[in-house]
Amino acid sequence: MKDRNLARGLFLVAISLAFGLTSRNYSIGDFARAGPGLFPAVVSALLFLIGIATVIRSFFVERVPMDVHVKNIAIILGSLCSFALVSLFVNMIAGIVVMVFLSTLAGTSYSWKRNLKISAGLVAMALVFSKGLGLSLPLY
Repeated sequence: MKDRNLARGLFLVAISLAFGLTSRNYSIGDFARAGPGLFPAVVSALLFLIGIATVIRSFFVERVPMDVHVKNIAIILGSLCSFALVSLFVNMIAGIVVMVFLSTLAGTSYSWKRNLKISAGLVAMALVFSKGLGLSLPLY
């Protein structure tokens, strides 16, 4: 398979099926009283539709050659691991900042100002989840 768009669509379909089929093990409930399986079921259904649309679209657009950059994959995986470790040993806000600054090393351009803006946005979202929804997150 040498078409990046087709591979992307098939990957999205595979991920959505993995989470969608797993969510069937939990009670779904209904929209008035949602069970623990409702959110992953809805998200995986939407992801499945996006994946199918991407697969269909790949037949109508010009093929894009697929290339794999192992260095970038390693940088992203390392940044996710650093987020987990820094969140565990320091706090989640520091973990978010470390993850953003490390993961952008995989890109083509690096801007510390952009990284600060992204970090601030993600920290704000984490605060909304913590304070607004009452989730127990180790933010500080």
